[in-house]
Amino acid sequence: MGYLTDELDGETAPITQKRGRTYFAHGAVRLLDAGDSNVSARVQGSQVYRVNLTVADGFLDYTCTCPFFTGDLNACKHIWATAMAAELRGCLKKILDSDDHRSARSSSDHLATTAARRTRPAKAQAPSWKQQLQTLRHALTPAASPFNDRPAPERQLFYLIDTDYTLSRQKLTLEVARRERKNNGEWGKLKSQRLYSRELDALTDPADRRITAMLFGARQDLGYSYSSYYDSAPSLFAVPENLWELALPLMCQTGRCLLRSPKLEDATPLGWDDGPAWELCLTVERETDSARYRLAGSLRRGGEVLDLSQPVLLLAGGLVFYDGRIARLNDHGAFAWVAVLRAPSPLTFAVEDSEVFLDELVAIPNRPRLELPAELQFETVAGAPQPRLLLKPGKQNNWSRERLTAELSFDYDGSVVPHQQRGGGFYQKEQRRLVTRDLGAEDRARARLKQLGFRKGWEYERADLQLAPDQLSRVVRVLSAEGWHIHAQGSLYRTAGALTMQVNSSVDWFGVDGAAEFGDSRVGLPRLLRAIKQGEQTVRLDDGSLGIIPEEWMKKYGMLAGLGTFEGDGMRFKRSQAGLLDALLASEPAVSFDAVFERVRQELRDFSGVAAVAPAGEFHGELRHYQLEGLGWLHFLQRFGFGGCLADDMGLGKTIQVLALLEARRVLRRNDPENSPPPALVVVPRSLIFHWKQESARFTPKLRILDHTGVARLEPGDHFDNYDVVLTTYGTLRSDAVRFKDIRFDYCILDEAQAVKNASTLAAKAVRLLKADHRLAMSGTPVENHLGELWSLFEFLNPGMLGTAAVFGRAGKNPDDNTRQVLGKALRPFILRRTKAQVAPELPEKTEQTIYCDLEGNDKKLYDELRDYYRARLLQNGAGENSGQYKIQVLEALLRLRQAACHPGLIDKRKIAEPSAKVDTLLAQLDQVLEENHKALVFSQFTSLLAIVRSRLDKQNIPYVYLDGRTRDRQAKVEEFQNDPNAKLFLISLKAGGLGLNLHAAEYVYLLDPWWNPAVEAQAIDRAHRIGQTRKVFAYRLIARDTVEEKVLELQKSKRDLADAIITADNSVMRNLTRDDLELLLS
Repeated sequence: MGYLTDELDGETAPITQKRGRTYFAHGAVRLLDAGDSNVSARVQGSQVYRVNLTVADGFLDYTCTCPFFTGDLNACKHIWATAMAAELRGCLKKILDSDDHRSARSSSDHLATTAARRTRPAKAQAPSWKQQLQTLRHALTPAASPFNDRPAPERQLFYLIDTDYTLSRQKLTLEVARRERKNNGEWGKLKSQRLYSRELDALTDPADRRITAMLFGARQDLGYSYSSYYDSAPSLFAVPENLWELALPLMCQTGRCLLRSPKLEDATPLGWDDGPAWELCLTVERETDSARYRLAGSLRRGGEVLDLSQPVLLLAGGLVFYDGRIARLNDHGAFAWVAVLRAPSPLTFAVEDSEVFLDELVAIPNRPRLELPAELQFETVAGAPQPRLLLKPGKQNNWSRERLTAELSFDYDGSVVPHQQRGGGFYQKEQRRLVTRDLGAEDRARARLKQLGFRKGWEYERADLQLAPDQLSRVVRVLSAEGWHIHAQGSLYRTAGALTMQVNSSVDWFGVDGAAEFGDSRVGLPRLLRAIKQGEQTVRLDDGSLGIIPEEWMKKYGMLAGLGTFEGDGMRFKRSQAGLLDALLASEPAVSFDAVFERVRQELRDFSGVAAVAPAGEFHGELRHYQLEGLGWLHFLQRFGFGGCLADDMGLGKTIQVLALLEARRVLRRNDPENSPPPALVVVPRSLIFHWKQESARFTPKLRILDHTGVARLEPGDHFDNYDVVLTTYGTLRSDAVRFKDIRFDYCILDEAQAVKNASTLAAKAVRLLKADHRLAMSGTPVENHLGELWSLFEFLNPGMLGTAAVFGRAGKNPDDNTRQVLGKALRPFILRRTKAQVAPELPEKTEQTIYCDLEGNDKKLYDELRDYYRARLLQNGAGENSGQYKIQVLEALLRLRQAACHPGLIDKRKIAEPSAKVDTLLAQLDQVLEENHKALVFSQFTSLLAIVRSRLDKQNIPYVYLDGRTRDRQAKVEEFQNDPNAKLFLISLKAGGLGLNLHAAEYVYLLDPWWNPAVEAQAIDRAHRIGQTRKVFAYRLIARDTVEEKVLELQKSKRDLADAIITADNSVMRNLTRDDLELLLS
């Protein structure tokens, strides 16, 4: 350890010392000022840092500009490295070895100073005025310099261009040498001594200062490292090409720019030739008395000619040194020719090889200007490139997505040039013609591919360009329109043209045929539609080429392709699909129909309903006019063997219309025992069993109905023939599906048919197994969530009509306007939908209103805490947004927030007795309603919330009727509310009481909590607003303001894009919940 590092040892950590030694060993320290009392240095770390070492009042002090030294910490690695460099020079040694320093070092003052430096606070006390002046004097006193003790000598710089070094490195390299004036006034010898940047300001010649500033600023690595700070190597500079025309003229103007030679004293200064650039030229000459040609080179400028042997030095890019001058050189980017042309042996070729020679010569890229004898001259024409693209499957691997690879080339009038091939043209021997390439157009073609999504492939895959397969159709369509030729492994890609269709009829099916044109080729329509159904973007044409299927065709004919059946080379549709086929082809201009299909489509287009039919048999009661029309429509479906959906608005008497139909079938069964149809099967939710039995007893008392429910039921079998109607539930059907599937029924009727909207459920699969001559569905909301639910319903009603679930599902999830129009038109004869406003104008008005209540105090605090917790948990960790676990967490969050908005007791059972804004608001409303002798319904999906309301009502001695999923005698509860004047309040679970209840005694309906699907809420309200109601109905939704409930209402409005598209459809919020929706709900 040296004298300086010994001073710092106690104030520098061992690891810092080790790092400082590494910096010093790698030459990172450059001493700027090395005096007896002060040392300053630059240390190269991640940046350049300034270090100062100073001895004042007998003590060593230090500073560093790095961020790790704040003045309050110990020495850093840069200070340690500087101390080692200063020790090597002997700096600060005299003063540190002095008696004053040794005595100070041994004194208690030194120990106190050292300790103070180690423990001094972040903010030191203000120094005395004397200390402040001393600090100021020290800062303003110029640092001692090794050159201050004598006047600077007069110097001259010389710029010596090193020819050998320049040729070996192919970089213009020069050395800055110097000479100084001696005391006798003469100039000393020229010396190769290193020039430091700190010396530049001392240069007396402004030109030298400017030149050296350029050289230092653009200095390039010539192989030196940190250790070059201490060596004495000459000052070599590599001058970059962009400085040639700035620096070289200035050097020449000084008269001190020379070519390095052994005798510099005799060297002639170089001058700058500011004329036009010399041009490198090739000349083919016939050798005298010889059957050979010789290739020679020269430099030319106007009328001047310079033989290539004359220049002392030639540089690519370019410079030429000749006759004591430096001039510009235009080598056309072909400087490599210089070495060939200056070789001792000239390049010659035989006369008979001249055509081959020219072919090879012009193929070399970046050729200099060429002069040929008359017999070898050829025509030069500018070529126009036709871009060509060859596409083929990319190499498959496990770590990247599937890619197509593409090879780009350019067709110059029959000559194909790969885009990677360098050169400005190519020679056509037969035409004796040189075709120059349009490199600008080729560059634009490459840029166009990049714009369209092509990317360079990995080098090891040897791929030229790559493209995602799903972009193929778009890219080919665009490029073909721009005149490109596109091939796929030898097959030409063609773009689509016209398309024609024909529809032919057979006994029980319709056939679709036709053709599509792709340029000069064509393909049969069934083959095209099969490719569209399989999701392919190309189709093999009759001539073997490939046709690009337009995106427009993929969308337009996707449903047509999916709904048909391919058999051999043809495509067929069922008779029941006639309306759908007509709707799909209605907008096609080039389609023809045979006479049979033309007659069928005309009948369908003329369909606007059927005539009313009076009920047959012993039907008790009177049907309204719209119900008579509905009965006529049911007979229409029966006559043609179609299945249909009676989708009348809730409360318009769908059950009565169907009972009238079943009564007519009973009469037929009685009058023709030999051809008696089998019984009908009616499948209903469990809550509607009593409703059907009650309505049948009232309107069709002669109907023999078997209640096939409960554990005491017999197995399905022959005893069914003793009844007109077998009444069962979806759950029972699911349990007895294996036995039901072997029994044939006259009618199979599904009430509340939305129960089978999900095609994958066991109930949906069970109803599709049933055998029936006629099928009917009843539902006020056949489409609750999306049009894809229609497939499950119509696969029961008319199997195969809407194709496969997968095909229709793609069209029905997010249908465009065209898809909705097609389905609406095609399905119109099979769905009968009437609203209350259309057929029952006498029905009293229904008023719906939202009542807002504000959470306060602890309720508001609880809700906000839950919202913030779930928002942080779900939105900040959304990496697995598509995972099942994440979706479960979303459902949990929304459930908890909705409960917190209703009552804190739904979250914490200990708070059941506490008041809540929503329950208090409800009770205040009920007080007024009951006082005015009105009846009211209260719905909630949370039975636990209804329990809290019941507890409050019990305390106030307010009577009520209650119904939920566990209630046994439902009808008794309904009759009590309908008939008992003292039963003014009915609390109902939304799930248990939202269907099949006639509660028109109520005038007021309260919905305690909003549900995602507004159709469910509408069903609840229509328990009161239905046929038989004579008073105005008021429906109120209780919403907690600034909670998820308010956001649910917003999403219901924004998600209703399917409303009335086909029948009546309200898009489900939960199914299509996006991240933006989730952020809204949790806001």
